[in-house]
Amino acid sequence: MNNEMRNGWIDIISKMYKDLHNSERVLHVSKESDKKRERLLNYFNRLEKIHKRVSESKNKSDEKLLKGFYYDLYVIKPEDIPESYFQNQVKLARERGYGNIELTNEDKKRMTDQVIEDQKHSLDKWIEYFLYDEESKSYEMWEKYWVFQGLQNLGKYDKKTYKFSKRDKTTVYPFPPVEREFIFTTLHLMEDYIKDKKGDEEIKSALGSGNFKMLYEYVIKQSMLKDKLQSNTTSGKWVKYEQGSDYNILRDSLQGYYTGWCTAAGENFAKSQLAGGDFYVYYSLDNNGEAKVPRIAIRMDGKNKIGEIRGIADKQNMEPEMMTILEEKIKEFPDRDKYFKKEHDMKLLTLIDKKVNNNIELTLDELKFLYEVDSKIEGFGYEKDPRINEIKNKRNIKKDCALIFDVKEEEVALSQEEWEENQNKFKIFVSDLYLYGLTSADGLVLPQSVGGNLFLDNLTSAEGLVLPQSVGGNLFLDNLTSAEGLVLPQSVGGDLYLSKLTSADGLVLPQSVGGNLYLSKLTGADGLILPQSVGGNLFLDNLTSAKGLVLPQSVGDNLFLDNLTSAEGLVLPQYIGGNLNLCSLTSADGLVLPQSVGDNLYLSKLTGADGLVLPQSVGGNLYLSKLTGADGLVLPQSVGGELYLGCLTSAVGIVLPQYIGGNLNLGSLTSAEGLVLPQNVGGNLDLWYLTSAEGLILPYDFDLNKLICPSYIKNEILQNPDKYFRKPPSEEENISVHHKR
Repeated sequence: MNNEMRNGWIDIISKMYKDLHNSERVLHVSKESDKKRERLLNYFNRLEKIHKRVSESKNKSDEKLLKGFYYDLYVIKPEDIPESYFQNQVKLARERGYGNIELTNEDKKRMTDQVIEDQKHSLDKWIEYFLYDEESKSYEMWEKYWVFQGLQNLGKYDKKTYKFSKRDKTTVYPFPPVEREFIFTTLHLMEDYIKDKKGDEEIKSALGSGNFKMLYEYVIKQSMLKDKLQSNTTSGKWVKYEQGSDYNILRDSLQGYYTGWCTAAGENFAKSQLAGGDFYVYYSLDNNGEAKVPRIAIRMDGKNKIGEIRGIADKQNMEPEMMTILEEKIKEFPDRDKYFKKEHDMKLLTLIDKKVNNNIELTLDELKFLYEVDSKIEGFGYEKDPRINEIKNKRNIKKDCALIFDVKEEEVALSQEEWEENQNKFKIFVSDLYLYGLTSADGLVLPQSVGGNLFLDNLTSAEGLVLPQSVGGNLFLDNLTSAEGLVLPQSVGGDLYLSKLTSADGLVLPQSVGGNLYLSKLTGADGLILPQSVGGNLFLDNLTSAKGLVLPQSVGDNLFLDNLTSAEGLVLPQYIGGNLNLCSLTSADGLVLPQSVGDNLYLSKLTGADGLVLPQSVGGNLYLSKLTGADGLVLPQSVGGELYLGCLTSAVGIVLPQYIGGNLNLGSLTSAEGLVLPQNVGGNLDLWYLTSAEGLILPYDFDLNKLICPSYIKNEILQNPDKYFRKPPSEEENISVHHKR
């Protein structure tokens, strides 16, 4: 670099950092008599020597010291993390339907540690780039200084405005990714300006003042606009990142695209997300025809449950042109409808909350949604979203319900006392109706609609009972022993309790039950017509025969068929979100299982696998505890929890899942002959009765502390790791999940 260019750079830096030449660190390596340029040159030469020593020696201790120096200067301090950050986490949890959570001091410390770690990791990338990258070695130290100092002004990038937020000591967001092309272009813009004082009108003032942030934003903007013009295709491919796989591969594939996804930000985010489940990304083609541009992300909770879906439009919404691709993909997931309902409900509830707080009128559809007329509002938390009642408390409930149900305001009752004064007057009852003491329905006039729970716990006969057309909450008919004369509502939003009903004769159930359906005493299914869908658990615990049984198409949670001893005539739902309990089945004859079971599958008494076709995936544990032989056994591709094969005496013919999230119990095997273990076992591997290590091949990254076997076998493995551990996947095998920028 010639003297003119060097002096131009020094002048730019001294203009930006007016007091730098008088700072203690500069004067430490200069004389007071030195001129401004000389002082700064001495300082940069000193920096160059320090960094060169670390980069050439590659001494980890020196590198650690240097990084520690920069951490002290630039990484956020615990006391500087604003309270608004924690409040925002609470707000986000609330908007996702997790309720009004309270953060403990431990929660705040954990969040603080994560913020700091993510900033350190992201700053490390810049430090390592300037220390070791061959490209950066062509840059002078004052150029590196200018870039690195400019970096301290970059917060979170907004794709809509093409600008970074201003970083200060309270900024919690990690540092942006290292983008070599953008750094190179920004430096050359500056060099060209220093050479002849020319530049684009849009950035002339930024060039003159040496404003790195504005120039860097300009370079990114031009690149993104160019990409939009040249590459607007939706063509591409999906890539699946397996639960527990290398999170760096996923994170690296997202760098530089400014998706806004937290997966791309801090390493801890990507790590925790892949630890919690599989991760799918759709990459569209870039200008070179390579599938590298991330457009859709699907994060799973385990193997089968969708955690969240994100796009790259404003606020991580889906681009309209990508919806067809997404809709086609999620057909693979059993809980797709459930997820979309939760996502829809939380977004609509957030919108309604904002409208109410800003005194904006709600539409009729919004009112119906708020009062859960057609279906319950579903969120991602374990309890009902507190915003529902908070919003209602701000409104004229009688007026709202009169509009919804097309009745007069005076026909709407808000309390039981009000309703009891004149039962014939009210068509709509908003809240819970407690009629515990009633043993007979004589003279009872119920409203057309009950918004909350309806308690008729002690009613022993349905004679004379006219139930509402709809019950928004739970319907308690716990003591009914006969369905004779019983006409149930068209819909029950919550649970339906018919726990003592011993016969289904004359029973016509609602078309849908939003919560649990309790039919625990039924011993036969003759005449039983179940709802098309049950949102919660379906209890048929005492059913001993499936004859005449037509189950719902979907059960949102658990299906209990604990006493079923034969699968003859059994047609299971297409989708079961929770556990499937068939723990009394001794034979698989006639058994057709769903393609997916969201949680545990209990087949604990099955002694043979003849005719058994298991689901492709089981989200929780798979209990085959009594199975003694593997002939004809085709196991799922993945088991999210534990796999119990504790009575299996031979591994010959068995094909284990590729992935097991929990323990693998093969405690009765005496030989590893024919045993092909999964690529990943998340928990313990029980081979306690193994008499020899011969034939055993463990997953390449398996922790031997998790192997339960005789000590002499473990010693044999330790002495011969190459013999007993699978080789790591080759680069060729990983190419499908490894994208380089």
